[in-house]
Amino acid sequence: MLGAVIGDVIGSVFEWHNTKSTEFKLYDRFTRFTDDSVLTVAIADAVLNKKKQSNKLFDYYASKRLYANKLRQYARWYPNVGYGQKFEEWVLSNNPKPYRSYGNGSAMRVCPIGFVFSSLEEVMIESRRSALVTHNHRQGIIGAQAVACAVFLARNNKSKDEIQSFIQQRFKYNLKQRLDDIRPNYAFDPSCQGSVPQAIIAFLESTDFEDAIRKAISIGGDSDTIACITGGIAHAYYKEIPKDIISEVMLRLDLKLRQIIGLFNDKYNISV
Repeated sequence: MLGAVIGDVIGSVFEWHNTKSTEFKLYDRFTRFTDDSVLTVAIADAVLNKKKQSNKLFDYYASKRLYANKLRQYARWYPNVGYGQKFEEWVLSNNPKPYRSYGNGSAMRVCPIGFVFSSLEEVMIESRRSALVTHNHRQGIIGAQAVACAVFLARNNKSKDEIQSFIQQRFKYNLKQRLDDIRPNYAFDPSCQGSVPQAIIAFLESTDFEDAIRKAISIGGDSDTIACITGGIAHAYYKEIPKDIISEVMLRLDLKLRQIIGLFNDKYNISV
């Protein structure tokens, strides 16, 4: 989960000022957390609360309520960090309903689910529920499930070939492209189908955690979200994150976000 936050923070300065290179400074004075980090931590907090009450899957409605309540709570605690207009309207609504989104917001926030649940079946169910509260379009659901499953498989020591094969077969994403072919013409695309496969490919081509983040950002487009997705999978796969990167990013988070990340890592024995 920390890997996703790190991807978002490092990618934050490149969202509207894309780079097409892996050679860039990881931080500057404008580096900050955005909505990707806030909502990832919100899902982590929801999972922590879920597991306090039961080791089994919640029923459908209770589970969705928990995800929705945490997302709305965190969005109100952290306004003005880059939410989409439809999401902001949902947060402020007295009667919030999903709005048929296929945007990558469902995928950027989902990686805590892949770190926690004990089977692919549970991961598929819970990632779908976490998406449905806002992103009830088929592509919004698929994007969340693909990322959560990639995290789950990486966390359970599956090879990159196994991860690639499963995601391609189950979700019909084309992961056979190369970054060198994607990069030259890739532009901002906030849809799941236009950013999740690219984020997974950045992970597949990486050699370590930092390289994964650099490759994700080098694509261009929605850089913080792509790096957030890549970072979550890379953390699950490589297990360790360079200490200097952790220190720099933690300095840019407030106490509440740091506390939930710490509780989550301790509860589920996630190495950093």
